[in-house]
Amino acid sequence: MLDDTLLDDPAALQRADHDRALLALAGAGARVRTALRLADAAGIDRLRPDGRPRAVLVAGHGSALTAGEVLAALAGTSVLVTPLPPADAAAVPRTDRTAAAPAFTAGLAWQLPGWAGPLDLLVISSADGGEQGLVSLAEQAYARGCAIVVTAPAGSPLAEAALQVRALPLPYVPANLPDDGTPPAGSAAEPDLPAEDPAALWAHLTPLLALAQKLGVTQLPYDAPAATADLLDETAVRCRPDAAAYTNPAKGLAARLAGTVPLLWAEGPVAEAAAVRFAAQLADRAGRPALAGRLPQVLTAHRGMFTGQLGAGADPDDFFRDRVEEPDPLYLQVLLLRHTPAAPGSPVPAEEDAGPAEVPADDEGPRSFGATRAHRLAAAHDVRLTEYASARTDPLHALADLIALTDFAAVYLGLAAARS
Repeated sequence: MLDDTLLDDPAALQRADHDRALLALAGAGARVRTALRLADAAGIDRLRPDGRPRAVLVAGHGSALTAGEVLAALAGTSVLVTPLPPADAAAVPRTDRTAAAPAFTAGLAWQLPGWAGPLDLLVISSADGGEQGLVSLAEQAYARGCAIVVTAPAGSPLAEAALQVRALPLPYVPANLPDDGTPPAGSAAEPDLPAEDPAALWAHLTPLLALAQKLGVTQLPYDAPAATADLLDETAVRCRPDAAAYTNPAKGLAARLAGTVPLLWAEGPVAEAAAVRFAAQLADRAGRPALAGRLPQVLTAHRGMFTGQLGAGADPDDFFRDRVEEPDPLYLQVLLLRHTPAAPGSPVPAEEDAGPAEVPADDEGPRSFGATRAHRLAAAHDVRLTEYASARTDPLHALADLIALTDFAAVYLGLAAARS
């Protein structure tokens, strides 16, 4: 059950938000600006690259890998962009019986692909900078002759290792939260595996975008990353805690997803990156499972769920349903994310100025084959389908629209569900 009264009580939301996740998301735009300024100070603008790399490998965990997936979506087929997750996690013994359990990340290990060499670029990104496995990866890449870029907190072991392997060091920008004695965003009850800062993605992604632009990996406009910061600020205003649920799109989305098993369907690579990110945020911030996939292949992958117990005529708004005798059931809910840029030369839709818009269920506008089949499948099985589309022309701005909205929705859902 969702405590929807909490969504319209800013003071209660602030009390429930123990790790200040909403405040961290509200500061995402400022982190983008700071990261761009520090990346420029670190020398990205003075790079004189000799052509594009053959491949870009992005190593890390959590949001650092998500940043690699986002870059892959933005790069398309121009350059191979490969996120590099940990290959193994070895046990790390405690130094003594009274010591706390070592961080889970201390045992992570990374391995370069066999083909990686002097033609390739390795980007290592870490919010902590203490992972020995990433230090070892930098040493591997140096021995192979790869170009190396490291984003890590200044003074961390990884930042120090970057100097040893002649990597370009870029600073990681943490959340700028007031020190009022409460735990910082990203803290959790699990001491060795804490929840991640919900806005860490932008601290990983911004230096990566600045580097990719310089190397020609993406074809984004020069000012696209800076304008993204403004879009994040605009979303933070629309999704602020004191905005009523009926005017706050993130609160509205959180309420829609309550009591459901979300199927996050995406049309195109940009929307797919946002859907995968949303699934991770729902798990981390709201403790909710969700399945993400890209049209049209996801229709086949998720088809069986529509004929199972979760999808048989599911209608959480059925007026005649017995709400006293039966427990609250779980139903499927399809959330369709789309990037629908205006055709060149056509007038820009008014919705572009207001971020991603919820598409009415009875909208008969032009849809792709995959989106049409998605609506048809959901309607045939009485499964609610909610569609959000960004009409922005720039793919980075469309992605920022979708991710910022769904990040806030995941946090609101987690806060309201924890209170119920």
